[in-house]
Amino acid sequence: MASALVYDRLQFAVTITFHYLFPQLTMGLALLILYLKSRALWSGDEHFNDAARFWIKLFALSFAFGVVTGIPMEFQFGTNWAKFSRYAGGVIGQTLAMEGLFAFFLESSFLGILLFGEKKLGPRVHWFASLMLFVGSWLSGYLIIATNAWMQHPVAYAVGTDGTLHLTDFWGLLLNPWLVWQYAHNMTAAVVTGAFVMAAVGAFYLLSGTHPAYARTFLRTGVVAAALASVVLIFPTGHGAGRMVFEHQPSTGAAMEGLFSSERGAGIVIIGQPNMETMTIDNPLVIPWALSFLIYERFGAEVKGLDAFPRDKWPDNIPLLYYAYHIMVGLGTIFVAIMLTAALMLWHGYLFQARWLLWVILLSAPFPYIATTAGWMTAELGRQPWLVFGLLRTAEGASPLVSSGNALFTLLGFLGLYLLLGLLFVFMAFDIVMHGPAARKPGY
Repeated sequence: MASALVYDRLQFAVTITFHYLFPQLTMGLALLILYLKSRALWSGDEHFNDAARFWIKLFALSFAFGVVTGIPMEFQFGTNWAKFSRYAGGVIGQTLAMEGLFAFFLESSFLGILLFGEKKLGPRVHWFASLMLFVGSWLSGYLIIATNAWMQHPVAYAVGTDGTLHLTDFWGLLLNPWLVWQYAHNMTAAVVTGAFVMAAVGAFYLLSGTHPAYARTFLRTGVVAAALASVVLIFPTGHGAGRMVFEHQPSTGAAMEGLFSSERGAGIVIIGQPNMETMTIDNPLVIPWALSFLIYERFGAEVKGLDAFPRDKWPDNIPLLYYAYHIMVGLGTIFVAIMLTAALMLWHGYLFQARWLLWVILLSAPFPYIATTAGWMTAELGRQPWLVFGLLRTAEGASPLVSSGNALFTLLGFLGLYLLLGLLFVFMAFDIVMHGPAARKPGY
């Protein structure tokens, strides 16, 4: 039987991957709901309020499933990763506690006001609730990503006499330079997810001939937001995050790009398969000098390859890291192509009649989820074999008393439970979409 460490890692990968399907939608929708509520307040047009109510329902559904799937994930810090929690808890406990005490309660409280308080509180307070929902969801994302950014690039800590880490600078933790680019990139990706889902629902309504007025609003809002966010996802946020990796984790950057040997004028591999036996890329399609220019802004700059680092400092699974990174980048490029085309057709007034493009938008809705999953795999695989980069190896952070049998049993349990939860979410979301936005009744 495989070691408990393997199952511990698989279990956390499964639970966090499934969990993040929900927060990325809520964080993306929070901005779009704020936009719709703002349009309603500025224009006095009840159409935008009706549109916002529809998306608040989907937000609430996704939020509820995010809470359900997030709680067991955090418990794993104490069950499966007790050594890591003891070692780094003095640092990461700050951000995790703040996320639960402040951001989560802010988000959930104002979500309740949005769902049940409109009639009593009036339009201005209801708009303010949408603003606080946005602030709470994005603050929650900031504090969680601050935790991960510290694991990628540990700052503001000291080693205590007992060998554990302690926080020395609270603001240093919250202003970690790695955090700035990681947060910007992650939240832009969340907007892409929310905007693609909104545009897909609009495309579905137009293709089915239902709710045409709302369909146009959803399409217009989703396409414009997705087009802008998809561009920002690549530059500057993706570019900045990539440069941060090459600055602080150069072996990770080399593995992501499939650069086995240091090169001057290094190119970017568009397509190719890493061959770990020959330490080369098979069947490569390369853009010459591009990597050197993007990282160092000089075509002839030298980029260190994996041969410049000891083998024990290489990421554990280079092929999987390479493919995850290229899937993320490839899908990001496709997002730009789809949404810029849609935005151009929207500008010229052809989008609502272009059924082929409406089908493309509808069918592309799942792909932002794949891209964000590949992005998080890139970040986590790239950090291996470290839990806290340069300080604590993954093998040293697992709980010593959790056997492989126990870890496998709970892994299988999570797989079965999350399959049921996933089916339930799809059924409930489909039901909301099929009912569609309902115009507010007179006197409501």
